[in-house]
Amino acid sequence: MSLTRPSDISGQQVDKWSMILTKELRETLLLGELVSKDYDGAIGDTGDTVYVSQINAPTGENRTVGTDSDSFGTEQLSTTRVSVQANKRAVAAYEFEDLTFLQSQFDMENSELRQSLVFAMSKQINDYLYSLVAPSTSTPDHEIASVTDFNASELSAARVLAGEAKWMRNKPWYGLLSPQYYADVIDDTTLASADYGANDAPLIAGQLALPRMGFNLFEDTSRSGDYGLLFHPDFMLMVSQYQVRLKISDQHANKRFGFIMSADMVYGANLGIDGNVKHIRVQ
Repeated sequence: MSLTRPSDISGQQVDKWSMILTKELRETLLLGELVSKDYDGAIGDTGDTVYVSQINAPTGENRTVGTDSDSFGTEQLSTTRVSVQANKRAVAAYEFEDLTFLQSQFDMENSELRQSLVFAMSKQINDYLYSLVAPSTSTPDHEIASVTDFNASELSAARVLAGEAKWMRNKPWYGLLSPQYYADVIDDTTLASADYGANDAPLIAGQLALPRMGFNLFEDTSRSGDYGLLFHPDFMLMVSQYQVRLKISDQHANKRFGFIMSADMVYGANLGIDGNVKHIRVQ
């Protein structure tokens, strides 16, 4: 009698992918959601530069009636500007031998495959934006070092710095805290109590803010150790030629069989006008 073994019919076996995929552990990427993007769409081609300007307030005069108030002086118009060049492309891509995997396993409009590509691209942008963080180190110093416990006292000190730097209230102020610093906040009795914060907390990237002392605080798991970034959104300007672009194409023109799926975005970023005093880094 002959025994049929699994190896004897291996060519008849069909391997199937489960329709349910496990979720990869991924960090939250918040900075790109919160910096100023008021100038999206202002560029026409890759490498174009956008100039953002402001009119500086004149000094003015204080005169006395009956003495010298019947005349006044003039001042030359003064402006300040910064440039933002769209010279970066964030991209992530997969290559497949055929469309079977794509067609049989994924809803192309809302799939884990698409989400993983967008995440990889967003991480490149997030890391680049963090590389541009450069707070002023002159008096007053916006680079706060050697903070092992980010408590109410430290947040209050940052609030004083923001006020003295004359941060405007035209936009909300934000704080991105590493898990360690965020744990310090929720362990602090003063900061943990709802009596010290507002109830109209904004929702960013699925995360509810913790409003405290004028800042909307979020846990940013893309940072580790003791790290905090407190800022006015205009501290950094970001421009993009287009929003996230997802594309699937075959390689037949290259005399190859197979398909490529990619996600990309052309963008640029730079510190805004007085951007070095519009953000505070705590470490």
